[in-house]
Amino acid sequence: MPLFSYHCPDCDNNVELLVGASESPACPGCGGTRMERQMSRIAPEGKSRAIIQSARAQAGREGHLSNFSAAERKR
Repeated sequence: MPLFSYHCPDCDNNVELLVGASESPACPGCGGTRMERQMSRIAPEGKSRAIIQSARAQAGREGHLSNFSAAERKR
């Protein structure tokens, strides 16, 4: 099932939901059923590895090592 972006005109809520293409989801905020499908942004190809490395480096500088493997913590 694909991930779609939706806007709820009742509560002005923007969400991304994992739904079938023919399904009509309800708003998780207010329960409204008039959800409008929006154009989703795509991740630029080839940049996710650099983003992950940058986030891990920042976490390491701040002392948050819980997202590193045991081998990575020893470095």
